[in-house]
This record gives sequence, structure tokens and C-alpha cells, in this order.
Amino acid sequence: MITIDPITILLSVVVILFLANVCNNRKQDNNKNFPPGPRPFPIIGSLHLIDMGKPHKTFIELSKKYGSVFGIQLGLEKMVILCGYDAVKDALINYAEEFSERPESPLFEETSRGNGITFGHGESWKVMRRFALSTLRDYGMGKKSLKNKINDECESLMQIFRSYEGKPFNNLTIINTAVTNIIVSILLGHSYEYDDPTILRLMKLNNENFRILESSMVKCYNSYPSVIGWLPGSHRKFLKNRIEMKKFIREKFTKQRKELDMNNQSNLIDSFLAKQKEGKPESTSYYHDNNLTELVVNLFAAGMETTTTTLRWGLLLMMKYPEIQKKVQNEIERVIGSAQPQIEHRKEMPYTDAVIHEIQRFGDIIPDSVPHATSQDVTFRGYFIPKGTIVIPVLSSVLRDKAYFEKLEEFYPEHFLDSEGHFKKNEAFIPFSLGKRSCAGENLAKAELFVFFTTLLQNFTFQAPPGAKLDLTPVTGFTNAPLPHEICAIPLS
Repeated sequence: MITIDPITILLSVVVILFLANVCNNRKQDNNKNFPPGPRPFPIIGSLHLIDMGKPHKTFIELSKKYGSVFGIQLGLEKMVILCGYDAVKDALINYAEEFSERPESPLFEETSRGNGITFGHGESWKVMRRFALSTLRDYGMGKKSLKNKINDECESLMQIFRSYEGKPFNNLTIINTAVTNIIVSILLGHSYEYDDPTILRLMKLNNENFRILESSMVKCYNSYPSVIGWLPGSHRKFLKNRIEMKKFIREKFTKQRKELDMNNQSNLIDSFLAKQKEGKPESTSYYHDNNLTELVVNLFAAGMETTTTTLRWGLLLMMKYPEIQKKVQNEIERVIGSAQPQIEHRKEMPYTDAVIHEIQRFGDIIPDSVPHATSQDVTFRGYFIPKGTIVIPVLSSVLRDKAYFEKLEEFYPEHFLDSEGHFKKNEAFIPFSLGKRSCAGENLAKAELFVFFTTLLQNFTFQAPPGAKLDLTPVTGFTNAPLPHEICAIPLS
């Protein structure tokens, strides 16, 4: 039997990576019009420059030297970074089709196989996005039943908050469950009790994966999949969590398929299963079980994480700025009184609307955005970007663009108010991104944020526990979530 020294294997891997890096650099060097950026080292590229916990901060700093469109190599992968509203809008709106793809990220290619909408590709992605937008509209805010569901979840939330009688508690799981129940009702047609082990497990898997996405091991795996793939680490935990979530979803739609009533569809899975039975070419080409599984995983993840995180930022900021909290409560009292808040009230409540917008801007929930990729060769702002290049529109650089916002690092609702106190739109406010890959659930999220936030402030004043110091530093992860903290919800009546 032939034995191979592990050191020999390691050296061979290093040599292969080095040669691949040299070939890659030579190919790019031949392309004189690729956006400028820091000169990469062999194998690691410019990884040594990146704050792995907060890469968006590094990108913003580099843009000051190289401009709003610059190139960078991370590991063996060349990519393009877009900073500032003008560059991001130009790419995602004026070149919408050219920047509409997703990169073939090793981690997500292994989990999604090009299915679903978040990391879907080509025509399959387009069909799934159209279906998702249509179905979310059908089961979303256009239906009275969902408005009632949001109201019901608000009432459940109020009861739990009241049960603490003004004493400190952590609001993460409570708010997470309320928000998750909304998207679950659209996807599955039912909701869960707040202590149900099924929903608690699903939320744990989802929240854990959002944290894992920004881990160094995942970044290394995406840069060197053949080398890192067999090693233990968080990338393996991510894959294991995904498998468990998919198993749960497959069991759900397998049961619903047996009970499907074509004339009485009540949720997204029903509608998808009905599409399968239509017998059209699309039915087999795109409406297959793998697309259904990935689509539900995508919508579940997006539907619970960002809204939960935004609401938690909102309550933390109200504790930090009690004078702003009081102004919101005064407007609620004047416009709504003791009635149940509805999305229709928003147009009469400019200050509250401005505060919610500023919570989203200041919270900077998805600072790097989900990466894009070029669907074809494109010349953009004088630079040539080859097909398949990873492109990162840094949303944090847009929400803190000094050309559009006056006080970048402060919580300042006046960013969205004119001199007379009327609500003022700001075109650089794009927390849901722009273009063909913008968030499919944007309208639902906006409705949830308004109704949950106003209902909470209608019923409680939020204060920090005695002696607690309020820290606005975000947790490291794919999303900018608040650090673990406790709140005191003081009933108003």
C-alpha cells in the first residue's frame, strides 16, 4: 500500500492554489478595464485587508481610495464592490438585467442547487420570483384574513409583554415568534403557540444560520471549497441545519399534497402544488419539489429575520431616546386613540413613519446585501466586468451616504421629515435593495413593521432595566442584530 505524507498533500494543495491564483491574475491583468483596487497577494488575495466580522466597513474605507466602483480579490475570487447610492442604483436599475444573477457560491450551490429565489438562477429563478410575488400578494395585505392575523399576533404579543409586569425580559424569542407566525400562516396556512417546540426549533436553526454566514470558516469555504470542505467547522453546521429545515418542509408539503383541494387553496404551498397539477410544460420544468422546498426555506428565512431584527432595534432605540418615543406615542394617541392600529393609519402619521424609516436606516439590517453576479459581459461606468463576476452592492454605504443623509451615525428621524413635519421620501432609502433581486416580501414587511411597532408603543413605554447601559453595537453576522439585552415594558393603562 502506498502512503502519502500529509505534509506532501498540504504542499501540493498550496502549489495548486498558487498556480490557480497566478493564472487568474494573468487573465485579469489582460483585462485592463477591470475596476481598480488593492493589489492581491498570492492565494489569499486581499483577505488580509478585510474585517471579517464587518466587511462592509472595509469596503466603504477602500471606496474612499479606489472610488465607488472598485475591484477586489478575496481568496481566488475577483469581485466588484459598489458603494454609494448613485453607483448601486445605476447598476441595479439602469443595468438591471446585467446585474441580476447570483454568484455560484459553493455553500449555497450545495444547499440550493440553483433552486428557489434567493440563490436561484436563470429562467427557474424568474418563474419562482413571479410565483412568489403573485402568491404573497394573494395571501398578503390584500386579504382581510392576513390583516386579522397580524392583529391577532399583536394581541398575543401584548399579553406576553404584560405578563412581565414591567420587569426586565429578553424580547428576542417573543418578537421572533410573532413575526414568524405571520410568514408561516402564508406558507403553511397555520401558526404556532409561542412555546411550541417546532417553531422554537425552526427559529433556532434559522437564527443560527444567519450568524454562521459571516463566520471566517464560511468565508474560507467559499474561497477554497476543495480544501476546506472536508474540515470540521461552522460551514458543516450550516449545511446540517439546512438539511433539517428542508426535511421539515418536505414532510409538510407531502401531507398537504394528499389533502389538496384544487378549489380551495389557502396558502403558498397549496398554490404551488396546484401549479404542479396543471399539466403545463412549466409544471414539470419549474414547479418541482426541489424548487418548492428551497422557495419555502428562502421565504421563511427572509420573512422572520429582518422584520424581527428591525423591531428589536426599534424598541432599543425608543429606550435610548425616550423623547422620540414620547412623540410617537403622542401621534398614536392623536390619530388612532385606543383603536387597533392598521396599515391605513400610516399616511396620517408622518412622525411615526419617519421614525420607522430611520430605525431601518440606522439599524442597517443587511449591510453587505446578498451578492449579485453579472449575467453577461458588461461595460459599467467605463469598466469591463466579465460575465459571472461577483458584485456586492454595499447597502450600508447607501444608508449612510453623506450626499443623501445629514447625520450618518446618529438616529435622526428628521432625515424623513420636511420643514413642516410632513413625511419626506428619500431615494437613497433602500433597505430592501433595488431592481430584479429586491426583497419579494417588501410590502408585507412594511405592513408588519408599522402595525407591530405602533401597537407596541400604543400599549407600553419601553425603558432600560435599572442600571443597564444601552449598547447600540450590532452583533457580528449576516444581519446587523442588536446585542443581547433586556427591556422593561411599562403598561400605559
